[in-house]
Amino acid sequence: MKLFKIYTILFLICILWFSCKTTQGDLNQTNILLPKSYTDNADSTNSATVRWNDFFMDKNLVALIDTALKNNLDILMTLQKIEVARNDLRLSKGAMLPTVNANFAYLQRKFGYYTMDDAGNRVTEITPGQLIPTNLPDYFVGLQANWEIDIWGKLRNKKKAAFTRYLSSTEGVKLVRTNLIAEIANTYYELIALDVELDIIDETIKIQESVLEIFEVQKQSGVTNELAIKQFKAQVLNSKNLEYELLQKIKENENKLNFLLGRYPQPIARDKVNFNSQVPANIKSGIPSQLLANRPDIKQSEYELIASNLNVKSAKAAFYPSFTITGSAGFQSFNTAFLFTTPQSIAYNALGSLTTPLINRSAIKAQFKNAKANQIEAMYKYQKTILNAYVEVSNELSNINNLEMIYKLKTEEVSTLDSSISIATDLFKSGRATYFEVLMTQRSALASKLELVTAKKRQYNTTVNLYKALGGGWQ
Repeated sequence: MKLFKIYTILFLICILWFSCKTTQGDLNQTNILLPKSYTDNADSTNSATVRWNDFFMDKNLVALIDTALKNNLDILMTLQKIEVARNDLRLSKGAMLPTVNANFAYLQRKFGYYTMDDAGNRVTEITPGQLIPTNLPDYFVGLQANWEIDIWGKLRNKKKAAFTRYLSSTEGVKLVRTNLIAEIANTYYELIALDVELDIIDETIKIQESVLEIFEVQKQSGVTNELAIKQFKAQVLNSKNLEYELLQKIKENENKLNFLLGRYPQPIARDKVNFNSQVPANIKSGIPSQLLANRPDIKQSEYELIASNLNVKSAKAAFYPSFTITGSAGFQSFNTAFLFTTPQSIAYNALGSLTTPLINRSAIKAQFKNAKANQIEAMYKYQKTILNAYVEVSNELSNINNLEMIYKLKTEEVSTLDSSISIATDLFKSGRATYFEVLMTQRSALASKLELVTAKKRQYNTTVNLYKALGGGWQ
């Protein structure tokens, strides 16, 4: 007996040594060192902490965003991903607990005549005066249980990984919210800009038609010729063509907004009165390290990295021996009349087993290497997400400063060209300017006014994009 114990201990030691001889250990992670600031005079104040309904001052835009957050199909689909992750977490928790099943079994047996079992049954009484029948039925009613003891943390790490993925899915919803709010705001400002451009085109057409009337009068008096009339008519037709193109773009942007709101096409309430005079919100960028807490995509990548680390630990634990306890308890009899007779029909069994992989280790190694590769990929993705976030903020900060100068210069250009239209018309009436100079002046003025609207729209879009890049919008 003592020798058996010694052999058993040596056998277990060999199993543990062979199982623990796996591939290399955990990955040494490296963190990205972010710059201390975006600019030399930056402080820690960050506009990303401002709620979206406080950040956007336009009541119509706030109402649109509020509707979209309730009805947008992308958000509704992402919420279902959270539900899937929650169910995966419940599944991983359940794997750590014993499984208990109710069981009813019927077994019919007949041993061969020339066997030890049948020879013994022929002379053995199963009840007083009754030998064991040749065709022996067996009924069982009871419970069966199975439980894997998580010694090495294989199941525990799987549960932690599932919980981390659940957290990642919640960050995914925040990311969808942030992107949706930014897209709605940019589309809304695009729509208002198109309205303003349409007003400019209508005003320009009126000016062009009034100038065309002057040309026709001067043609009758012989001051100008048919070529000037044709040129100006072509200019008026071109402006009307632009008008219909803008109407189509307005319709498409309205439909896009309605789609984002999860509803069928209908009019979009908007206010274009203060578009040119209203200055976009002054955003505080804070410091780069705040991106790690504010940006949902960074948090999502971080959780995915943590989950991949836990998967590696779980895959590594697959090399170690697993300890499983199985058993059953209930009532067992060859006849249903005696099935619930106690204590004679009470039956139970229990088995504890220690198993370790030997032949199929190559498959386990492949799973472990896949987990390691996924871990390294998740680390690179995390680093890439952080780097991309910093670049986005840096680009938008530079864009805000440059667009401010562009808008200022473009405003002076529009004012100058507006004055030149009246001057060119007066000079033409007095014969000191040609019709071509008047035509080119009007063309330049129209193009400049449209470019001014585009510059203002870009200011709004850049403000929205910076708010999004800083991680604002999901609060």
